[in-house]
Amino acid sequence: MTAVRSGPSRPQIFREALASALAAPVTSLLTLIMVAGMCTAVLLTSGRTVGAEQAVVSSIDSAGTRSIVVRAEVGAGLDTSMLRRLETLDGIAWYGGFGPASDVWNAAFPGGNPVAIRMAYGPDWSDAGVPAGATDGGSAYASPEALAELGMSHAFGRLTGAGGQGFTVAGHVDTPAHLDFLQPLLIAPQGIPDRDRETELSLLVVVAERPDLVAPVADAITAMLAADDPGKVTVETSEELATLRAMVEGQLGSFGQALTAGIFGITGALTAAILYGIVMMRRKDYGRRRALGASQRLIVSLLLVQTLILALTGAFLGTCVSILVLGLSSDPLPPTTYLFSVGILSVAVAVLASLIPAIVASRREPIAELRVP
Repeated sequence: MTAVRSGPSRPQIFREALASALAAPVTSLLTLIMVAGMCTAVLLTSGRTVGAEQAVVSSIDSAGTRSIVVRAEVGAGLDTSMLRRLETLDGIAWYGGFGPASDVWNAAFPGGNPVAIRMAYGPDWSDAGVPAGATDGGSAYASPEALAELGMSHAFGRLTGAGGQGFTVAGHVDTPAHLDFLQPLLIAPQGIPDRDRETELSLLVVVAERPDLVAPVADAITAMLAADDPGKVTVETSEELATLRAMVEGQLGSFGQALTAGIFGITGALTAAILYGIVMMRRKDYGRRRALGASQRLIVSLLLVQTLILALTGAFLGTCVSILVLGLSSDPLPPTTYLFSVGILSVAVAVLASLIPAIVASRREPIAELRVP
């Protein structure tokens, strides 16, 4: 029985492709430079645009593009029942309510600087650094600005108010951007009261999951308020900032995508032309391989793997050079995922560009290529 001869293994194909690349240093270097240049050109143009876009969007986001603030005057009828209604609303990342402000001061310094404290109602205050379950009603949490106003060097001590109500400072808070307007921030977390103990709210702060959801979420909140006197309630949103963010992201993103597509298209065509020229220069080599029994599939595999090795090396070098140049010029770096994606796309474009030359090489007739003139 005749044994069926199997083709070379993947490690053998890899070693042969690497040997072929090293045997033709000039053509291999030219391919490597083309891929590295393609990757560098994308990262120094559209990559710089993406980095600038991220910096601008982050700056806009820091101003609170997703926040919605509801202010209610005394007698407006806004109470903690609104917090339970918000639980059923989609598109909300966080929400919390605040009671009317009252002045307190450091009990160790009677007559010292007063600071406004607010009862804070809501399911989660972890964003502000308040421990989970800290809703005993008598514990207060202060921002560094509030502690400075109270004359406290550390986040512990006793506070007293005009009505005789006292609070114990149990920790400090890291004021999130959507609560920065309440500085100096001093809150006493209360959880959400039961239905039979509804409490008046003077402020309601809601953070949407995305900037584009600010407008619909604000409309839904307005419809759910059920205030006794709507004239005493105002709803403030960052819709204009959210619109600006979307415009910046959309315009810069479109520009970067068009530029990236153009660079990849041009360099892909150049890479295909160079590889085709290399194939024509080495057509006798491929003819000898075919005469020695190499299949068309093997020839295609060798060329694709050879291009893959050179493209991976070129993409790595191009990415490193781009990061160095952007760092020296103090330009914002694009996200790591973008750098990785550009590198992978550069390799994919180079390998796809080598497919047609590889097929052409595999179809060379051995007799025609090895004929001696």
